[in-house]
Amino acid sequence: MALKITHRYGIFELEGNVVGKNALSVKNHFEQLMLSSEQIVLSLDKVKRIDTQGIQVLSNLYRRAVKNNKIFYLIGAENAIIKKAFGKVNYVIRKESL
Repeated sequence: MALKITHRYGIFELEGNVVGKNALSVKNHFEQLMLSSEQIVLSLDKVKRIDTQGIQVLSNLYRRAVKNNKIFYLIGAENAIIKKAFGKVNYVIRKESL
């Protein structure tokens, strides 16, 4: 399944699979966005699959934002796939959902 990124009401939403090349696209998209934005809210509610590369990309984006004093929220802890995938690093995921 392809990955779709939408932006509504100040929230970016990922829909589909965050794996392989899709994860690289997420990285590139949000690194560029971070250059011009002070706050990014990213919903993972509609993620169907995520691999270790996807987790690494999202975790690194979170750490980069913190390092650069940016606000970077990942929401979607209610998504069982996300909750299981992030395991011990689930502190980066907020419990809010859309």
